[in-house]
Amino acid sequence: MAYDDQNIFAKILRGELPAIKVYEDDQVLAFMDIMPQADGHTLVIPKTPAVTLLDLPAEAAAYTIQIVQKIAKAMEKALNLEGIVLMQFSGAAAGQTVPHVHFHLIPTNVQHLRRHAVELGDQEKIKELAEKIKAAL
Repeated sequence: MAYDDQNIFAKILRGELPAIKVYEDDQVLAFMDIMPQADGHTLVIPKTPAVTLLDLPAEAAAYTIQIVQKIAKAMEKALNLEGIVLMQFSGAAAGQTVPHVHFHLIPTNVQHLRRHAVELGDQEKIKELAEKIKAAL
C-alpha cells in the first residue's frame, strides 16, 4: 500500500493538526492518544513515512523502538505503573486504524483495556498525564 500523506498522523507531523506532545526529536514524535484505552495511553511514531512496520526501514525501526523504551520508562516513573502494554498493529486486518506505523504504550494490564479508537478521552486529564510523562523524561 502506498503511503497517504493526508493521514491524520502525517498532518500532525506537519503541524496541520494539534497533538498533546510528550517527546519530539528529528526522527520520532510521541504524543497522547485522544481516544485512550487507559489513562496515559501514549503513541510513538517515526517521522519516516511508512504505513506498517514492514514498510519502515530497519534503521528507523531500531531508533523508534529505542524511543518507545525511553517513553515507557518515563511513563513508569511518572505514573507509578506496574505494567505497560505495548501494541503495534500492521495492516487494517490486524486492527491498524491510521495508515502510518505507530506504537501504543498503554499503562494497564490487558484485563482493563478499553476498546481501541472508540471513545474520546477527557482532554484535560490527558494533558495532565502528558505533563507528568514529559517531566519524567
